[in-house]
Amino acid sequence: MIKRISHVTVYVLDQDSAKAFYTEKLGFTVTGDFDMGEGIRWLTASPPEQPDVEFVLADCRMGHDAETAEQLRAMVAKGAIGPGVLATDDCQKTYQELVARGVTFVQEPAERFYGTEALFRDDSGNWFSLSQRTGAPPPAS
Repeated sequence: MIKRISHVTVYVLDQDSAKAFYTEKLGFTVTGDFDMGEGIRWLTASPPEQPDVEFVLADCRMGHDAETAEQLRAMVAKGAIGPGVLATDDCQKTYQELVARGVTFVQEPAERFYGTEALFRDDSGNWFSLSQRTGAPPPAS
């Protein structure tokens, strides 16, 4: 039986730059940084209040042939990949803190049916929803 999610893969263009972005700008904690051989590095970071969920900040080559890795790099750089939603108790406050740290937002906080949401990009181009949930989503049809 599946109990929970433990890792989320976020493909990045430069692992050193991503490590700095996720720790210095988002406030994550590095949970692993290991050389796996053959130029592959296992780099993970977690939100400080959720250390049991690790973001694998993966080089696009990890697990892919050269052609696929290059296609993936292009998709990441283009901003075509949105790995997920990051939850906050105060979207406006977190938005202001992240802007002050140099995070690029593509959408300022806005009210939605489910709460308040802002969209930002990491240093590779991946976009995330920063959300403060205040209402329940409508029931499924």
